[in-house]
Amino acid sequence: MADKMWAGRFTGELDAAADEFNSSLSVDCKMYEADIRGSMAHAAMLGQQGIISREDAASLIDGLGAILSDLKEGRLDFSAGGEDVHMFVEAELTKRLGEVGRRLHTARSRNDQVALDVRLHLRDAGMEILEKLKDLMATLADLAEEHADTVMPGYTHLQRAQPITYGHYLMAYAMMFQRDMERFIDALTRMNVSPLGSCALAGTTYPTDRGAVAKKLGMDGVTANSLDGVSDRDFAIELAAASAIAMMHLSRFSEEVVLYSSWEFKFLELDDAFSTGSSIMPQKKNPDMAELIRGKTGRAYGDLIILLTIMKGLPLAYNKDMQEDKEAIFDSLETLSKCLSIFPPMLKTAKVRKDNMRAAAAKGFINATDCADYLTAKGMAFRTAYKITGQLVARCISDGCELETLPLDVYREYSELFDEGIYEAIDLDRCVTRRTSEGGTSPASVLKQVALIRSFIG
Repeated sequence: MADKMWAGRFTGELDAAADEFNSSLSVDCKMYEADIRGSMAHAAMLGQQGIISREDAASLIDGLGAILSDLKEGRLDFSAGGEDVHMFVEAELTKRLGEVGRRLHTARSRNDQVALDVRLHLRDAGMEILEKLKDLMATLADLAEEHADTVMPGYTHLQRAQPITYGHYLMAYAMMFQRDMERFIDALTRMNVSPLGSCALAGTTYPTDRGAVAKKLGMDGVTANSLDGVSDRDFAIELAAASAIAMMHLSRFSEEVVLYSSWEFKFLELDDAFSTGSSIMPQKKNPDMAELIRGKTGRAYGDLIILLTIMKGLPLAYNKDMQEDKEAIFDSLETLSKCLSIFPPMLKTAKVRKDNMRAAAAKGFINATDCADYLTAKGMAFRTAYKITGQLVARCISDGCELETLPLDVYREYSELFDEGIYEAIDLDRCVTRRTSEGGTSPASVLKQVALIRSFIG
């Protein structure tokens, strides 16, 4: 028990299995840089406030800097074990500096220390995700500009509905990822306050300067209540929620990549670099990357539920249950980050089969609404025009033709308002080009959407 920082109260030894069960080092060692940066800022504040001597503060900062360098360069690792990353670093510091190392933990607790470390670590991870979301949105903008006039069928209920462009389709996902960025920015902004100085739960009697520590760490302020400061994990839950929503968007996109790259659609052909084969069927080209992203979405959902469940019944303030928060939130953000690394190059390298998209758009009567609008423009009530168009579609199905090839005299059996202009009105390119309403599928509208996305990502 003598090697435990908290050993003073205890006379017996901790059971070996319990000691291993209690350790979180294998998970929270990922936070070593955040832990050391936080400790360096804390040591500087202790010296500035005269809580410890400036010489001791300088020794602590130098010692922590050396440990950070050794960990980064691989001269020191976590193989020796320990209870958690905080105790590992403090023990190593005390080993190197002796009694001076023991001064570091003055005016703080592991409770506020870990709360700070998690925030700093997640801030870095969140900023990385923002950059990857920007890359994905830039890819979508480039592809949408290239395919602003590539006609394809749009779907509702997975049934061909109306003609759209591939660029318009891509911009729909760009708007989803814009909202994901906004969610991450919002969560990171709210998270960027320092709990250090809350100590175990009640604050401290030392004359600390919490604001100075927060400023040194690039944070926007400090938590206003010490009980909340150590027990709050809302920020982790918010990031997990933002991650789960972003994964949901990637999963929806992946589902369509899987569908559109199948022989039944053949709108896309994935590059060999992002496909795999079958062990028994030599003809197969499987969209495994898209399927894995779709599957990993379940992990992100599970991580969010884990965090919500951990926190739902905890009394104030800190409880050991909260040690379980890190594995879930780290996994959530790491999963999203990996998926965001794969998605842009998978899209960039995929071959867009314009011919198949166009051929599919030419079937299924997806210009029927335009036929009804044609009659409406001539003064007919829309519901009447809708009914007549439905009858025309039924006639086409019966005669084995499309609206484009239905003879004019047949059109006029249903309404005298039809003339040769109907064929121009239901032309697929015209159907798309005329949808100029804001946010619509016309090439001009798509290019405006592209400009909006590029302006947002800067």
